[in-house]
Amino acid sequence: MTILHKTPISMPEVKEIVGKLEEKTELKAYLKKFTKLSKAKAEELKKEINALNNIKIKEENVVKIIDFSPKEPEELNKIFTEVSLSEEETNAILAITRKY
Repeated sequence: MTILHKTPISMPEVKEIVGKLEEKTELKAYLKKFTKLSKAKAEELKKEINALNNIKIKEENVVKIIDFSPKEPEELNKIFTEVSLSEEETNAILAITRKY
């Protein structure tokens, strides 16, 4: 097997994919316990974060923001380990995540 392309996906997206598989009961239980947003809300959040057009925010970071839904700067800074966000950038992201 050869991996041709890797795309990060959020837990709501995984939950939808796994929901179609009957034999993945442990994974379904995990996703039910830890998924905070519905797929629709996750897509809305993703659009809003991407609308910031910040080059520091990579697709992997957006997925982590969706999965963890940070509400405080400290929580958000744990996601952005490779780059540092300014206070203005942090506040813009948190203003969006707090709505969800």
